Amino acid sequence: MNANVRAATLKPETRDAQNSVSLGEAFWVWLRIAALSFGGPAGQIAVMHRILVEEKRWIGDQRFLHALNYCMLLPGPEAQQLATYVGWLMHRTRGGLLAGGLFILPGTLSIMALSWVYALYGKVGIAAAFFFGLKAAVLAIVLEAVVRISRRALKNRVMLAIAASAFVLICFFRIPFPVIILGAGLTGYLGGSAGRSEFQLGGGHTATKGTFIADAETLLGEEPPHHARPSLSRSVRVIAVWLGLWLVPVGLLLIVLGHDNVFSKIATFFSTMAVVTFGGAYAVLAYVAQQAVESYHWLQPREMLDGLGMAETTPGPLIMVSQFVGFMGAYCDPGTLSPLLAGTLGGLLTTWVTFTPCFLWIFLGAPFIERLRGNKALTGALSAITAAVVGVILNLAIWFAIHTIFREVMLFSAGPIRTDVPVLASVDGWALLLSGAAILAMFRFKVGMIPTLLAASGAGVALFLAGLNG
Repeated sequence: MNANVRAATLKPETRDAQNSVSLGEAFWVWLRIAALSFGGPAGQIAVMHRILVEEKRWIGDQRFLHALNYCMLLPGPEAQQLATYVGWLMHRTRGGLLAGGLFILPGTLSIMALSWVYALYGKVGIAAAFFFGLKAAVLAIVLEAVVRISRRALKNRVMLAIAASAFVLICFFRIPFPVIILGAGLTGYLGGSAGRSEFQLGGGHTATKGTFIADAETLLGEEPPHHARPSLSRSVRVIAVWLGLWLVPVGLLLIVLGHDNVFSKIATFFSTMAVVTFGGAYAVLAYVAQQAVESYHWLQPREMLDGLGMAETTPGPLIMVSQFVGFMGAYCDPGTLSPLLAGTLGGLLTTWVTFTPCFLWIFLGAPFIERLRGNKALTGALSAITAAVVGVILNLAIWFAIHTIFREVMLFSAGPIRTDVPVLASVDGWALLLSGAAILAMFRFKVGMIPTLLAASGAGVALFLAGLNG
């Protein structure tokens, strides 16, 4: 009998002990997934589905999508949390740490290396030209995200109204992103509880278009493994350990350095972000950009675009751009440290407080979620949050467009309305041309994200070398 099928027939109590996949074998599988995790959450989830469900048959379609829907409800990067969830199902806490940790390792190393290059050479000559082209392609990528998510989320007038409301609130009234998302989630929860069909759309990414693989045909089978049974004592231990790992360093920084120190600000801001930023990477970026650029002044809008370009072209979650934000915040305010050392510490601190809570959400909540299938209230909340995210990302696309194509931007304020408006005379012709070309390539000719990014960056360098854009 095939090992996978044999394992699937075992009772829940014995299947975990006789798991035919060793932790060593799992390491190479998760490393492979991490190395292929380009293209944002949709691409990363597709890679995981192809390897874990279709190729390895560790987990079936129903459980995969059930786990994904839970991760979509959580703050933070859903793809990394999904990897942690499946790793935990397979090999308990060690498996979750392995899967989730490997998922972010390539991005952590890549973004740190690029942050050093950017800090040292980013404003000089050919490097500046490279990032100039990169920004043009990033605008096209964000617009493509708006279209992709809206096709999935805006299936009726209720969802369209939620998306439009979210856009107006964040773009014109500067209502904080967490308030918008939590309000949408509450609306969806109530609508789902009432049984309204408009809210029963689901919210997970489309994982597969091929043959449906039943849970019973996979290694884990249909029933939750023994270690997935929720208990109060286990929940208390998880909370104590992971809250300590997350918040004790933050508390020590506040006590030792004070609230006004840049490291304390980085720790508290990104810890807050880890709790309240729902809706995926692009939605999170709207909140990060708003706070890091306008409130903390850690970097300029164009530098934020450069950081997003780095995250788009390296493996790992797109929210790794936050590491670049933390790096630049500490690099520009190093105190008694050297700027590069301060930047490195700031970037690593950002990554720690951003991703440590992700493990807490999974290790604490997954046992209960394994017991929960087809809950209408949760589905309604997820559907409404996804719709609101469309409006938030549209605002992000407009914000990027204004700061990419125009050299000067003003703040328009009239009563409660506050929004950025471009100075039309400051339009950058080359930026407009490159952005238009990138949009045309992706939407009309279906060119992929990575080729578009490389072509736009190459065009920026070519313009610099030709003396057309200095």
